[in-house]
Amino acid sequence: MHSSMTELDHPRKKAIAAMRTSLPLGLWQKNAIFVENLRHLIGDHPVARHPAIDVLNRGELDMPAMRTIHLEYRHAIVQIFTDALLAAQMQTRQLEPRLHPGSKLAPRFLITLNDLDEFGFRPGVDTEGYYRGNPAYAHYPLFERVLDDYGIDQERRRNYVPSRAANAVRRCLERSYRNYLDVTVLLAAAEEEVILFSPPLRAATRALGISVDDGYYFVHGVSEDKTAEAADDDHENDLWLILTQALTPDQYARVQEVCLQYCDLWDRFWTHQLNRAKLRQRVRPRRRRPFSTKHELMTPGTYAAY
Repeated sequence: MHSSMTELDHPRKKAIAAMRTSLPLGLWQKNAIFVENLRHLIGDHPVARHPAIDVLNRGELDMPAMRTIHLEYRHAIVQIFTDALLAAQMQTRQLEPRLHPGSKLAPRFLITLNDLDEFGFRPGVDTEGYYRGNPAYAHYPLFERVLDDYGIDQERRRNYVPSRAANAVRRCLERSYRNYLDVTVLLAAAEEEVILFSPPLRAATRALGISVDDGYYFVHGVSEDKTAEAADDDHENDLWLILTQALTPDQYARVQEVCLQYCDLWDRFWTHQLNRAKLRQRVRPRRRRPFSTKHELMTPGTYAAY
């Protein structure tokens, strides 16, 4: 018997329902309380109120500073974001045999909705009744076009040496790929960083006369933003629900620590960008000298990524 087409409607809701029924109700509720508390901790973290947000929104940074920030951001997260999504999809296998056979498919299904956006697909069907999409509209290539708009040539992209702060953010996510809980919670936190900083980066880019009416900045932000075509908040919520299914209480403390350390690294990343931009502006009247790592802000509690 063939399934009714109505059974294919509301795919996100169906995947979430399948994940909820894969756990005893009491465990789901307990995990959900932990996840909600963790989200509050992220919302109260210093990175959520970082001074860079206001500086970017006011368009205070010049073209050279914004070029560097984009190269740093590219290295820290843009180049590897889909790698992390695919790693999370692979590691859903860690749900079995703890949960029932097939329990890994619902979270894979939800992550695929994120993948589809990242890879350049669009909702709907094309003229042949097939999926709509174009890899040219994948988010990473769209970001490369932003670098084109900033006048950053391929040689500079290839030869750019990222800061220690950018390397630390990148390595933290890359080291999580083998652990399903870790990569999932870091992806959720990364989506929150995208939500926090994409609109300010868009505003700072616009302030320099670069169009942001389509392309990378048009597809990043929250779904309620009428000036963009973004769904990062939906994807973040999906990842928190995926984490809710995957958690066991004995992992709460470790998962929270991993997540907040990642937020600490993002806080250092933006502090470094701001400090470097201000330093460059202060020395602008003199002959330009290479930036020295001795100016990087190093806060207490240095992590292994350093």
